[in-house]
Amino acid sequence: MPTSPSSSAQAAREALAERLVEIRKDAGFTGHELSVRCEWHPAKTSRIQSGKAAPTDADIRAWCAACGVEDQAADLIATARAADSMYVEWRRRHRTGLRQAQERLISGYEKTSLFRIYVSNVIPGFFQTPDYATALMRSMTDFHETPDDIAEAVPARMARSRLIYEGGHRFAVLIEEWVLRSQIGDAETMSGQLRHLLSLMPLASVSLGVIPSAGQRKVWPLEAFYLFDDRRVAVENLTAKINVVQPREIADYAKAFNELSSMAVYGGRAQALITAAIEALR
Repeated sequence: MPTSPSSSAQAAREALAERLVEIRKDAGFTGHELSVRCEWHPAKTSRIQSGKAAPTDADIRAWCAACGVEDQAADLIATARAADSMYVEWRRRHRTGLRQAQERLISGYEKTSLFRIYVSNVIPGFFQTPDYATALMRSMTDFHETPDDIAEAVPARMARSRLIYEGGHRFAVLIEEWVLRSQIGDAETMSGQLRHLLSLMPLASVSLGVIPSAGQRKVWPLEAFYLFDDRRVAVENLTAKINVVQPREIADYAKAFNELSSMAVYGGRAQALITAAIEALR
């Protein structure tokens, strides 16, 4: 099995192997009995169970069929496919700078009809102004000590914003109120960014909700995550982006988004929170 650059990817493989072992045991089979049912050598079963060999899609289907749990095959296959790509370290992704990383994202975005975005840290990239993006990328480049190509990366990031205005894409975005008051760049940069948010709110393609800091929460603050239709979730933390493709996990993020949405305010109430954040910069 290829060595992953992150322990998280290896942990995902090991978790898959453990789940396959549980399925076999729940079915009441020994490793040898499962091998007979799957019509392969017992050594293959041993390698899969130990995490030393990655099962193919066909292997997983055969395993589940032998154990009478065909309905679990899709989730397990998705887990197996995601093991190598689920964890993308920022330093590795940005080793040649930020521009190429921005450009690689566009094609996947163009295929997405509905973006459901929750942010608890910064304004999402689709809604950023050039000045805000420049200040944010400067801090990222400095922290991760990656090549400085910010002058080229910012236009690449801005290019994604065209999807707001064309192609029938829809954006449902939730922003924690403190994001509005967390100053990225100088006061002028932040004020311009907040005014840009106000300008986007009337667009038919945009639903923008703000989760007030005051009041009882139904869902605790989470890491920023992006739902791309029902195909994939990108979760962002300090060191990496984690790609989630397992249907069960995607459903969990969709549920979290719905519950977070119920905590948000929209329209005039959201505008009032953004305007108050602008006033606080003066």
